[in-house]
This record gives sequence, C-alpha cells and structure tokens, in this order.
Amino acid sequence: MSKGKLILVLLVIFAILGSAAYAVFHLYQKENEDPLKYKAEKASVETVILKSVATGSVQPRKEIQIKPQISGIVTELLKEAGEQVNAGDVIAKVKVIPDMVSLNNAENRVNRAKISMDNVQQDYDRNKILLDQKVIAPADILPFELNLRQAKEELEAAEDNLQIIKKGVAKRSGSATNTLVKSTIGGMILEVPIEEGNSVIEANNFNDGTTIASIANMKDLIFLGKIDESEVEKLKPGMDLIVKIAAIEERTFNAKLEYIAPKGIEENGAIQFEIKAALTMDEGEFIRAGYSANADVVLDKRESVLCISEALVQYDKDKKTFVEVKVGDNQWERRDVELGLSDGLIVEVLGGVSESDELKLWNQPIKE
Repeated sequence: MSKGKLILVLLVIFAILGSAAYAVFHLYQKENEDPLKYKAEKASVETVILKSVATGSVQPRKEIQIKPQISGIVTELLKEAGEQVNAGDVIAKVKVIPDMVSLNNAENRVNRAKISMDNVQQDYDRNKILLDQKVIAPADILPFELNLRQAKEELEAAEDNLQIIKKGVAKRSGSATNTLVKSTIGGMILEVPIEEGNSVIEANNFNDGTTIASIANMKDLIFLGKIDESEVEKLKPGMDLIVKIAAIEERTFNAKLEYIAPKGIEENGAIQFEIKAALTMDEGEFIRAGYSANADVVLDKRESVLCISEALVQYDKDKKTFVEVKVGDNQWERRDVELGLSDGLIVEVLGGVSESDELKLWNQPIKE
C-alpha cells in the first residue's frame, strides 16, 4: 500500500473515532442534564421580622361605671354617649321613690326622738329653775344639759334620715344631694344604657347597682388580646407590637407590651394567655373603643440583611442547607449556605451566596 493511501486510511479512522467520542460525550451531557427547566431568583437586601399573632380588641385602659347613690326614677338625662365630661359634671337626675318600710321606720324614729326630747327638756327646765333658786349646785345640772344635747342630736339625725329617704338629701348637707348623678372622672361618655323614666338601684352588698353611664379616657387606649401558650414564653414586657385594626384599612399602629397574664384560660380546647399593650396614636387621632384587632408581636428582627426566599432552600439527608446556583444554560451547582433569622417566607443568609448569584427555584419547574 502506498504511503498516500495509508495516510488517508488513518485520517478516516481518526475521523470515525473522533465522531464516536463526540457522540459519547454528547450523550453523557444529555444524560446528566436536567430534563426540566427552572426559574431563577436572586438574593436581596430585606428586613426580616419574626413575629407571633395575637387576636383581641382595642379598649380604654380604664372604663369607669357611674352608678347612682340612691334608688329611684331617672327624671332627666343631661349627657349622651360621645360627649366629653369633666369630673363633677352632672350626668343625670334621680327622683327618690321611698321604700315604704324604710319610710315608716324613719318616721317612727323621728317620733321617738321628739318624745325623748320633750322628756329631757322638761327635766332640764325643772332643774334649771332649782339652779336659779340656788336649791342645787351648778354641778348638779350638768348631767341634764348633757342629756338635752344628746336628745337634740338624735332628733336632728332622725330628721336628716327621714329627709334622705324622702328626697335623697339631708337638711344639714346644704347644696349637696344624692339625687344628682355626677361623673367621677374626666373623659368621654361611651355608653348611657338607661333612659328617662327608668328605675335605678344604688349599689349595695347584694346588688352591683344600675349603671347610669360608662366613661373612659379615649386618649389612653390599649390592645387587649390573647396569645397561645406555645408562644407566651417568647414574650417579654417592653416588646414592640404592630396592631392592625380591621375597621381601619391600610393603617397600622405601634404598641408596647405591658402585661402578660400569669395564668392561662382554656378556650376551645387551647390555653390562652391575656396580654395588654399600650397603643401609640397620632396627636388628635380618635379610635373607637371595642374595635377588633390583631397584633403582630415582634419576637426578633434583622434590618437590611441579605435574604433569600425560603422556596430556594434545600436540605440533604444530613439536614444541611444548600441552594443551587446557576453556572450555565439550565446548569446548576450546589452551594452550601448558612442561614439566620426566618419569618417563614424569607430567610437571612449569613454566608454561601452573594447578591449577584442566580438561585434555582427547584420546586417550580417551567412547563413547556
């Protein structure tokens, strides 16, 4: 065989071998290439807030129930819900309807006091004449003077008691009267649950009494809510809360946690603990009492840190966290990552990726 033919044969053989090697390599690539295509996302600088949610409502810190000092009939209401009042302002007037047994006992007491007074007065007058005639010494009349003063005091007390039962005011009290129901604090009237003509009862050992009005300082509001026992040990007084009121859209309010109940209450099979937080409002802002609200309790917070979506994070059999970084067209490389605080949607990245890396959204393949 000539030299030229030998070279030609060798070239053909090398061409065949090269084609075979390329085909094998191409098949290997195809075999190892992911048949699916995936979207990619990048890390970004975010603020991560770990929070728990408490449900409740917005309430005044103190709501005072105004009750009458006597029982009777409401003859006049001078205030209505929504009005501002000062301590001492008259809210309502009550007409006394005497209890017949109490009235009869009071009248009998007055009669007995008058009889006693007449008897003591006669004794004093007789002994005063004897003193003037110098039949008895001045010291002998002192017991009669004492008895007279005591009888007068008892008569006045009996008459005052009768006057109070009849009209709700004693003769010696001047302008003071129990028939005027006055506010004990300054604030806004939230509710007047009675009407003119209603009967009202004073508070006593057997009855809480009839509420004439409820009054509160509407500039001092709190979030009153409940939180599950699984979250309560994460809370500490002084923590920040973000309050969302259902009736006030696109507005959140800051609050400071003040109180965590030491004892839980069972509700619907779960143990709930009461919490209170002071609500921060803008100057002149008004929020109605009783609004339902949710509070995000800020357990931890990282501001302006590198974050990735939780959907990008994968776990190997050893529970190590990693992501897949794009290195070519639909080609990905494993990268171990160190993670920090998570809010369930995004997680802080402490190391392993940069802001420019494209990360595989591994559980959302693109459908072609």
